[in-house]
Amino acid sequence: MRCHDFNFLERLDVLKIAAPGAIFLLNSAYGPDLVWDHLPRLVQGQIIAKGLKFHVIDASNAARQAGLPGLTNTILQTCFFALSGVLPRDEGIAQIKAAIRKSYASKGEAVIAKNFAAVDGALARLFEVKVPATVNSTFDQPPTVPASAPAFVQSFTAQAMRGLGNDIPVSAMPPDGTYPSGTAAYEKRNISDFVPVWETALCIQCGQCSFVCPHSVIRARNYHEDKLQGAPDSFKSAPVNARGYPETRFTLQFYVEDCTGCALCIEACPAHSPTEPERKAINLSAKAPLLTAERANIAFFEQLPVNDRARVNFAHVSGVQFLEPTFEFSGACAGCGETPYLKLLSQLFGDRAMIANATGCSSIYGANLPVTPWSKNHEGRGPAWSNSLFEDNAEFGLGFRLAADKHLDLARALLSAMTPTLGAPLVEAILNAPQIEESAIRAQRVRVAELKSRLRKLDDEAARNLLSVVDHLVRRSIWLVGGDGWAYETSTTAVSTTCSPPAAT
Repeated sequence: MRCHDFNFLERLDVLKIAAPGAIFLLNSAYGPDLVWDHLPRLVQGQIIAKGLKFHVIDASNAARQAGLPGLTNTILQTCFFALSGVLPRDEGIAQIKAAIRKSYASKGEAVIAKNFAAVDGALARLFEVKVPATVNSTFDQPPTVPASAPAFVQSFTAQAMRGLGNDIPVSAMPPDGTYPSGTAAYEKRNISDFVPVWETALCIQCGQCSFVCPHSVIRARNYHEDKLQGAPDSFKSAPVNARGYPETRFTLQFYVEDCTGCALCIEACPAHSPTEPERKAINLSAKAPLLTAERANIAFFEQLPVNDRARVNFAHVSGVQFLEPTFEFSGACAGCGETPYLKLLSQLFGDRAMIANATGCSSIYGANLPVTPWSKNHEGRGPAWSNSLFEDNAEFGLGFRLAADKHLDLARALLSAMTPTLGAPLVEAILNAPQIEESAIRAQRVRVAELKSRLRKLDDEAARNLLSVVDHLVRRSIWLVGGDGWAYETSTTAVSTTCSPPAAT
């Protein structure tokens, strides 16, 4: 059996199904003389107890040197045939090369040559590890989720994340079928060996990097310099480059354990070093030396005040970077072209969005249990998301619109009827409120909160009926999301059906 990612050994019971005497092939940056000391106690114990023959290869580095970064499958497949004896070694390699030529013929000889070079160099990098007689590791597998995670995430989600879903009793499952949102934040897949590093002196604070990031890994905040008290020594910040804010700092924070290493942020970055044109304001660097410090940096960053949406300029990318995403850390492919749009949608409208999703990639990375990337902001608000068949999503989303409009009409009618009880000033302010700018929408939330408070003090049927639809008095934003199966195109289509503000209808 083989393990293509070293960090799986810390997250999963990889060797649980290994047969006694089996061959274990591990993709490892640690060579045959060092790898044993980096294995958790569980893994060491299983290798010894089952008498496994242990081999390692740094397939990730081999792929990079062959010009195929991240594409380790061909290299590991070559090692598999060499170790397994399924075919004679030379015949197995010949078959692999034949498959390469057939698969990549349309890509050209240069691509084929790179893959051939990867195959030819694989076995020279393959080493057998001398297995000690006893376990000597000083550490165990870390907890799947932190101790601060909610109880349900601890007892249910973490078990499923470890691949132990079949061991979870039915009694532990939510009887009403509901699961907490935003649980992708606990997954920490750690799938990339290289992550972005911010060069504060070169950054122009344009927001392009966070704009294109498919996984919401890049976050930005601006804050008063006093907030830096108690910051870790490694925490980075720069003076904000907007005029008139001399005491304001700017920080880009990278959630490195959620990064897939796609490097889209680096491609999008327009800021180059004047002396080293290849160096930008963001550059990829090895993750391992940064990980401990970045965990502390993220913890501090999350304590900084979230920027007020009412004071953010939504019209510019440089402003949007300060908006909280309510779609984060999805399991989409590295460099996904769809998810940046969903992340942007969640930043602009997430606290009042209703999303009709067509079955496709967006339903897999959007709702593939045990975790979900759809989440809530710091105020506890987030989008309502539901999935439909790809062929009927237009009608499904139209139903959202019609239902929301009907609920709004009902809320307005019930509110008007209660004017004598609630008072004309509040009722008229709510009914006639403009809800275009974010500041106006937030003002409407304040008025609706006051309305709720008054209604809860009234013990009558009219108040209870209005309470059931009162949230519709804050403008809804309804979106239909689908891919090629729905719209006959190769990228996600987002169609807004946001209606005019109530005062204009």
